[in-house]
Parts: sequence; C-alpha cells; structure tokens
Amino acid sequence: MTALLTLTVLVLVAIAIWQMTKIFELSQLKTEQATAEIATDSDNKYNGYLLFGFLIFIYGITIFSFAKYTKVLLPEASSAHGGEYDQLMWVSFAIIFFVQTITQALLHYFGYKYRGEKGKKALFFADNDRLEFIWTIIPVIVLAGLILWGLYTWTNIMDVNDEDDPLIVELYAQQFNWTARYGGEDNVLGNASVRLIDINRANVLGLDESDPNASDDIIVKELHLPVGRKVNFMMRSQDVLHSAYMPHFRAQMNCVPGMITQFSFTPTVTTDEIRLNPDVVDKVKRTNALRAKWAAEGRPDSDPWEFDYVLLCNKICGKSHYNMQMKIIVETEEEFNKWLSEQTTFKETVSVNP
Repeated sequence: MTALLTLTVLVLVAIAIWQMTKIFELSQLKTEQATAEIATDSDNKYNGYLLFGFLIFIYGITIFSFAKYTKVLLPEASSAHGGEYDQLMWVSFAIIFFVQTITQALLHYFGYKYRGEKGKKALFFADNDRLEFIWTIIPVIVLAGLILWGLYTWTNIMDVNDEDDPLIVELYAQQFNWTARYGGEDNVLGNASVRLIDINRANVLGLDESDPNASDDIIVKELHLPVGRKVNFMMRSQDVLHSAYMPHFRAQMNCVPGMITQFSFTPTVTTDEIRLNPDVVDKVKRTNALRAKWAAEGRPDSDPWEFDYVLLCNKICGKSHYNMQMKIIVETEEEFNKWLSEQTTFKETVSVNP
C-alpha cells in the first residue's frame, strides 16, 4: 500500500510539472502561434463528450460503492438515542446525494450544451435578483432545518442527569488500555486522582482510600451493562487525550487528562440478541471465511471470531492506539447483578496488598 501511494504521488507530481511546463511554453509563444493553440469547435465538442463520460463515471462509482460496501456499515443502533442519531444522519445523506445528483448532472450538461462554438456569444447577466434569491434562500432553509434538528438531537443526547436511577460507571483511559469502575452497592464512585496511584497496593486508578464511597467500588477490565437501564459514564485519562468510542451504541466522548467528561445512554439490545441480527450474522460469516483461509495459510490470529460489542479509542494516542479496546457485554438486569456480586471490591483488593 505504501509503495502504491508513493507511486501515485510521483505520477501526480510529474503531471503537475508537465502542465506547468505547457503553461510556460504557451506564455512564450508569439501571437500567431498562440492563435493556433486556441481550442476549435471540434475540441470543445470532444471535451463536452468527455464531460458526459466523467458524469457517467462518478454516478457509476457511487452506485458501485453503495452496492459493494453497504455491508460494512454498522447494524441498527443498540441504544435508546441511536435511532434518532441514525435518522438525522440518513436524512442528511439523502439531501446531500439528491442535491449532488441534480447539480452534477446540470453542471456537466451545461458544460456540453453551451460549449464554445464559432459565431456564438454567451448571454451575460450582470445580476439577477430572482435567481440569486432562489439559490440563496433554498440552502438557507434546508441548512437551518438540519442545524436546528441537529441541535435538538445533540441537546437530548448530551443531557446527562440522574433521572431514572442510572448506573454510574467510570471509564479510565491510559496508553493503551481501558479500565472500568462501578460504584458498588451504593452506586456512588469514590474520589480518585492520578496522584494517588499506588501499583504496589493494586490501587491502579488512584482511589482515595480514606473515602468511604471508594471501599465498595469495583474495578474490572470487561464492561458489563444491563439492558434497558440508563448508564451515566464518567471518563478520565491518565496520560494523553483519548476518546471513548462505542460505535454500536452511537456513543463517543473525549477522555481528557485532568478533568472528568460525561456521556449517558441506555442499552436496548443484549449481546445475545445482536448476534442474531442478520447484518451481524452475515459479517461474522464473511469474517470467519477469511479467517479460515488465513488458518489454512498458517497465519496467526486466525481463530473463528464471535461478535461482541466493543469500546475503542478514537484518538490517535500512540503507537499501540489500534489495539486499545475493551469488550462490552450487554445482558439482562439479573445477569448483570449476578456478575457484579461476583467481583472483588476495592477494599478487598487493597487488603490483600498491604
């Protein structure tokens, strides 16, 4: 891939130099010679046909891309707010593609219809108030509608509050892994600071041992969420800027050193249910077919794959950024409570590491 990109850049540079050379040569020609370089009716007609050819190409590549690559899109959102998020995105896409289709067709058609011809003279308008009003007011109305809708959606999504008894979870980012912390039985997170980190006492998140709310906190390396219950995330970073990205829940928030950022959503689809989604089933099938081929070639990391929700880092945070991820399991409330009761509390952890 690097070699291909390098070759492409070299070709483009060579073309640019060639074009600049042609411009320089034309600038040095005398008037009679320059006249011979003026495009003829035949040249303009030929270029008009090329415009149509290019129009067919861009429409063709668009149709091909939709037919070929829509299978790699995310499945339906697995969070309560995700449906509205997706609707806003698809409406925006529909408007963009509609406008692009119409304007590109007109642009290329006019380029051919009004090509230069001997004896023809273009009709020139100094201004036209009616046309200018039309092509100004229509984009203003459409964009204003999208912006207002987007602001309304954004406000709803970013409304992090304590209504509906949310589960409180901290996501702690560091190069190059994630750690999750639950508030325990009281669902209240204890105070923490990077200055209190003590590896020898297994206090990896810097919890304040004098804070009674920290004693029942639970620190894990796998994120479990109860379906149908609102989750308020508190996010911290130990070192550099990270970004907690949970694509299947349409959720993302930066993790900034020295401050706590927040995001909230309600999971609506369990891990077991999403694995039965036709899009996910097809993705797993395609992935495992490729892995089977790799296994036959003796490649590493070619075991059969099973779909899981995942927490990723969406900021380039260092050389192992690509590997910074955590498994997410969405389950029933009963399964979640059972799992949580089996975890070790912070007080129990530090008591065995005096």
